[in-house]
Amino acid sequence: MRQAPGDAPPEEDTTMSRIQLRNRGLILEAALEVFSKQGFRGATLDQIAVEAGLSKPNILYYFDGKEDIHVTLLDQLMDRWLAPLREIDPDGEPLEELMCYVHRKLEMSQEFPRESRLFANEILQGAPRIGPHLERDLQPLVDWASALIQRWVDAGALAPVDPRHLIFSIWATTQHYADFETQVGVLMDSAQVHSGAKAHLDVLFRRLLTP
Repeated sequence: MRQAPGDAPPEEDTTMSRIQLRNRGLILEAALEVFSKQGFRGATLDQIAVEAGLSKPNILYYFDGKEDIHVTLLDQLMDRWLAPLREIDPDGEPLEELMCYVHRKLEMSQEFPRESRLFANEILQGAPRIGPHLERDLQPLVDWASALIQRWVDAGALAPVDPRHLIFSIWATTQHYADFETQVGVLMDSAQVHSGAKAHLDVLFRRLLTP
């Protein structure tokens, strides 16, 4: 099976002590909570320190500042965010491969809503810190997936569709449930949101893609 573009994630630094790893993890978890609510501009090191239960000097022992923490989170996020697209199997059944991708992206909006909002906030600001990732990691992966989808369309395995707009539509319809979680919660019973979304998107994309 031909692999999608992208390098394996870097190995974890094993030179840190257990306490250092724990504190670093606390800081990143706290920062994810703060950044996902306040955005980069609204977040402060003081807020992250309070959320982590650590002092501000302790935060600065592990990271050079707010931007260093933010970039670290984005670096970690990109590999996780791109994994489902990399996992599409060129030798699999085309419709089912794409539906698995839709389902996994929807599951991620439920499992990782803060990460989704972190990414969305960065993009809305013009991607000042994640721009290199978009060019180095995202663009070749989307090029690869688009070419694969086009081959499936040309072979008659999928209905005619613009591959890039299809990918954009999948992102828009799945990540909406994380990025607009508060609005969705007001408009729907939260217990039924994701089960209903899965059923709706399954019908939507199967009808679109079935030859």
